[in-house]
Amino acid sequence: MNEGAFELFKLVSDGFCCSQIMMKLALDMEESDNEDLIRVIGGLCDGIGGSQKECGVLTGGIGIIGLYAGKGKAKEWTKEDYGSMVKEYMEWFEEHFGSTECVDLIGVYHFSDENNRSYPVKCGDTILESFGKIQEILQEHGYELGSRE
Repeated sequence: MNEGAFELFKLVSDGFCCSQIMMKLALDMEESDNEDLIRVIGGLCDGIGGSQKECGVLTGGIGIIGLYAGKGKAKEWTKEDYGSMVKEYMEWFEEHFGSTECVDLIGVYHFSDENNRSYPVKCGDTILESFGKIQEILQEHGYELGSRE
């Protein structure tokens, strides 16, 4: 088992959903914690609030882009390339996986127990590939995942 797969297994075992895992991976690269951010992004779990609509890997990845290029305080604006990075990621995601919706990606799958999440193997592969793509997009635009200074 490679290091990325092991880390995913650990995060899933700890009860994190796809959107939270994406953000935790980014925060781990910074060697930082932000429990409030992880709680907030939990609302994107299971295809936005459990609706099985937009995939948590997609929305979690967009959240990572926002962490680096989004607006965070008054009199601050999103970075000029924020929109183009989001668009690039969304287009890549849909083209690469064939859909942006959780239900299409993993099939009809209802999570019966929020404390005992069980994700199909496909989610792990989707997370690893998408996290790599986020790193690539950020790097192409002059950002280094793991360093927001």
